[in-house]
Amino acid sequence: MFFLLFGTHYAYLGKWGWQFLFWITLGGLGIWDFIDIFTIPSKVNGHNAKIFMQIEEIEKRERNDEQARQMAMISAVKGN
Repeated sequence: MFFLLFGTHYAYLGKWGWQFLFWITLGGLGIWDFIDIFTIPSKVNGHNAKIFMQIEEIEKRERNDEQARQMAMISAVKGN
């Protein structure tokens, strides 16, 4: 409830404009709080899924780089 009260859930989602609007209107005088009870879980899940995909892409790139280094080392050893 702390996050809904202060609107920090919008900051977590990177929506600073919404957060400031939330603060200025005091959460739409409670209307946003009521709506957010039902919508925030799906918004956070979507945001976390994007982060997960970015992490997966970074890990894939690192695996490919490591494999390329190993292949280069094997080629260097065979070349001698």
